Parts: sequence; C-alpha cells; structure tokens
Amino acid sequence: MTYTQADFATRAKALDEADPLRDYPGRFLGSDDPEIVAYLDGNSLGRPTRATAERIAAFVTEAWGGRLIRGWDEQWFDLPVTIGDRIGATVLGAAPGQTTIGDSTTVLLYKIARGALALRPGRTEIVLDRDNFPTDRYLLESIARELGLTLRWIEPEFTGGVTARELAEAVSERTALVVLSHVAYRSGYLLDAPALRAVAHDVGALLLLDLCHSAGAVELELDSWAVDFAVGCTYKYLNGGPGAPAFAYVRAEHLADFTQPIWGWMGRESPFEMAQGYVPAQGIRRVISGTPAIIGMLPIQDTLDLIEEAGMAAVRAKSVALTGFALDLVAHWLAPLGVEVSSPADPARRGGHVTIDHPRFKEITARLWQRGVIPDFRPPQGIRIGLSPLSTTYAEVLAGVAAIRDELAAR
Repeated sequence: MTYTQADFATRAKALDEADPLRDYPGRFLGSDDPEIVAYLDGNSLGRPTRATAERIAAFVTEAWGGRLIRGWDEQWFDLPVTIGDRIGATVLGAAPGQTTIGDSTTVLLYKIARGALALRPGRTEIVLDRDNFPTDRYLLESIARELGLTLRWIEPEFTGGVTARELAEAVSERTALVVLSHVAYRSGYLLDAPALRAVAHDVGALLLLDLCHSAGAVELELDSWAVDFAVGCTYKYLNGGPGAPAFAYVRAEHLADFTQPIWGWMGRESPFEMAQGYVPAQGIRRVISGTPAIIGMLPIQDTLDLIEEAGMAAVRAKSVALTGFALDLVAHWLAPLGVEVSSPADPARRGGHVTIDHPRFKEITARLWQRGVIPDFRPPQGIRIGLSPLSTTYAEVLAGVAAIRDELAAR
C-alpha cells in the first residue's frame, strides 16, 4: 500500500495528540525555534530544559555569587554522590551508594576498567568488540599496552551487536574483563545484558557496560541483572549539556576491594584533613579523584525530575514508538530510493536511535543541517536518527525523514 505525505501527517498528528508525554517537548528550550525543523540528534546532545536555564542563572547569582566558598560545606561536596544516587534510582535500577558522577566518560572508563582488572589478578585478557565506540576501543588498547594484557576482539554483525553465543566463544578462564556497549552507538542494537553477564560470570570474568546510549532511553536494572560495573555520559538523553560529567556504577559487593588508579584528594578518606598518604574513602566516593565540576552537574537534575515524573516505562514506550514510526517512514519513502536500515527491526533489541545507510548520506547530512533538519552522520555511510523521548515529537520525525527523502529524490 502506498502512503502519501498527507496520510503520514495525519498519523503523526494523531500520535502526538494521543502521546502520554505530549506536554514534555514544550519544557525544553528550542522546541519552538522556527529554524529547527526537526532535531534528530538527541542521542548525541540533548536539548536543555527550560528549568535548567533558570537553575543555572540562580546558581550563579545565589549559590556561587551569594554563598561563595561556603557552598562546599552546605551542598557541593556531596553533590557527586547525591546526584549519583538519583541517577541510580531513576534510570539505572541501582540501589543507593553504588553510583557517582564526575570526570568525562573516558576518564571514568579508565578508572573503572583499571579497578576491575585489579580484582582479577593473574588473568590476561580483555574481551571487547570491533563496533564499540572508538574511545572504548582506544582506551582499552592503551590499558592492554600499559598492563601487558591481550585484547580478544568480537566482530558482531554490522546491523546488530554482541550476542551471548559470540561472547561465549570469546571468553575463557584467561578473561579478566568484558567491556561492551549496552546499546551499540552505530546500529542501536540493544544487548541482552543478563545473558551476557551470565556468560562472563560463568568463566569468572567481570562485566563493564557502557551506558552512554542507554541511560534515559531504555529501562535498566543493573542490580537485578548483577552487572559488575557501568559507565555512561549525561549529555545525551539526560540533557546535561556539552561535556557534562559522566557517571560510574560499581556494584556494592566490589566496593570494599575496589581501587582506581587516579588518586585525588576528593576520593580520600577525610579529604579536608590534608594528611600524608592516600587512604581511599569508604564506598562509592573512592571513585572520585579531584574537585568535581559542580556547574556541569546542575542540568542533569532537571531531566531526572522529568523522568521521575513521567516514569522510565513511559519514556521507553515513547522511544519504541518513535523509532517504530521512523522505520515505517523509511520503509515507505526511503527504501525505494536505495536506503538500507542498519538497526534491529525487533523493538526488544533496539535502543533509542535507528541508523540508515546510503552512499550519498555524508553530503546529504550537510544539506539537511542547512535546512534545519539535524541528524548526525556515522561512517561509512550512515545517517543516525536519534529520538529523545521527552523532547521529540512524531511531527519532527515526519519532517526529518521527509527532508531526507526530498534530498535523495532531488539528486
């Protein structure tokens, strides 16, 4: 059956009107900007909330400008762990005392991976996959070189991700650590985390998940899944802003013996004593190193407010519906023009974005940006359509995919 633009426009309008989260896009800045036709890159950088603009302004004049250095005693010192606990409870499925926030994703990934490896002395291999995000791959290459370890690579399907069967073929009694992205950054493939954890644990290895494309888009249950460690960023679906600090999760059973390699004063027991010698703080605070980026933590609280209000189940349902609508549009409008889908059709295996491929997408992405349609390009020839459930409408998805169709058809 052939669907016209009017048919899909009617459907998008009906979906937006029936959407339980229909009031949320208006709570983000830029939602009414006439120059932005469709923002389809919320999986790279989320929009700021309107509440964040007010919070940051008030912080500068009242907390920073008014309280000055006294702010450390009154609130700031504990902010990494208090926000960490909120992230854990709201989006990670983690009990208090296991999550903290601070540093970049790269730095936290290094700290957590090194600390995890120290818990498995005598083991010589790290397992990871070729399609993991470049930072993850580069960082583990550097750690392997630093410690004289061997990297064992998994090569998943281009349109998928690592399966339990593939992992089982790669791990052994030599495996110390398995590092995987819970949602693949390119294909959007959603791992079966409990199954992969079981495979890793069966050989005595530890599992570290990268949650950058998961937190705030898919439901997570780190505690019940018995995941050992996790790291993720906050500037995507958590709308923390450019370079917002990342979070780290260390399962409670590992905390007493966990030691990370970047020792700093804020991670020391009784840091304000300024004593000689490093003694790690109790609990998750031992993951912290230096003075945390307080201003960078502020926006995350506003998105956590929204997610707590809406509920992660509703956020995930909207994510599935948005990506499903996008795939319907692609099938009817773009597939006849030679576009291929590189993301799972099964919503149970699909994260919050879809990737489509065509040889001309690199040049087309630049033209889309000029006309106010903003996806991102991922080599070798993919446009990634990232749909942030709280801030994206079905009308935006329609406008964005229609613009891709028009650019392809015009050339």
